[in-house]
Amino acid sequence: MSVLAAGTATAPSIATQLFGSGLIGLREGLEAGIVVMILAAFLVKAQRRDALKWVWLGVGIAVAMVAAIFLVIHYGTSTVTGLTAEIIAGVASLVAVAIVTAMVLWMRKAARTISHDLKAGMEKALVAGPVAVLTLAFFAVGREGVETALLMVGYAENTAGSVWPLIGLLLGIVAAAVLTVLLYFGAVRLDFAKFFKYTGIFLIIVAAGILGYGVHALQVGGVLPGGSALAFDISDSYDASSWYGTVFAGIFNFRPDPTILQAVAWIVYVVVVLFLFLRPVSPPKPVPAAGGSSERTDSPSTTPDETVS
Repeated sequence: MSVLAAGTATAPSIATQLFGSGLIGLREGLEAGIVVMILAAFLVKAQRRDALKWVWLGVGIAVAMVAAIFLVIHYGTSTVTGLTAEIIAGVASLVAVAIVTAMVLWMRKAARTISHDLKAGMEKALVAGPVAVLTLAFFAVGREGVETALLMVGYAENTAGSVWPLIGLLLGIVAAAVLTVLLYFGAVRLDFAKFFKYTGIFLIIVAAGILGYGVHALQVGGVLPGGSALAFDISDSYDASSWYGTVFAGIFNFRPDPTILQAVAWIVYVVVVLFLFLRPVSPPKPVPAAGGSSERTDSPSTTPDETVS
């Protein structure tokens, strides 16, 4: 049902599909891995290893939920054809962009206090009981998983049902799991601030491509006007089957003949969201501690061993 697939001569190369989805899997998988690492380290330090099984159960349920979301959206829409399919795809893409944008901007601020917040939440959950521990792990990991599923649905739209994006995603998640274990045991160090900054920029550009795809799909479906008003057309000099053509189409959903509305939406989104994402984050206010002293919350540049302490 993909508009982009219909507009290109060939599907993106396997390497392109693996790279784009693999980077998404690495980034989102590492976010989820850090969350699990913080929770597990807190329980081990608090000598509550008995609660670890509820964390893993919550993580497992979250993973199953994410897989179900991906399958329902991706394969459910494939049963619809024609203009209705384009409208559904367009609306789904816009919803995905809105949710992904909100999560990326939220993580920009939450990175400073995520360790403190998770530990405080787990401390309360241990008092409340196993269900609370399971629920905390479920929502903490599920939030990242939903973002991944939405990104992948929009990202895979122009691959004509190829399984390579899914394989790349799984490889990225496996790499993230290995890196998380190495971080936990202190075998490697990672500058989280820089990692999430640059991968966040990458996700914003990917989301802009999904937005452009959604706008064009709604124009094809007759919901939005201007489907025949092109901003430019470089199809004659642009080789969609070349390495750069498959990279731009496969990762960023680029079209050589975008409509004016599609181009404007892409530019406005990138400018506004990148501005909001890259602007300086105000330092967190000190948290008053018992006895009148203050305790600083976590910094985005916290090292792995400090994060899990």
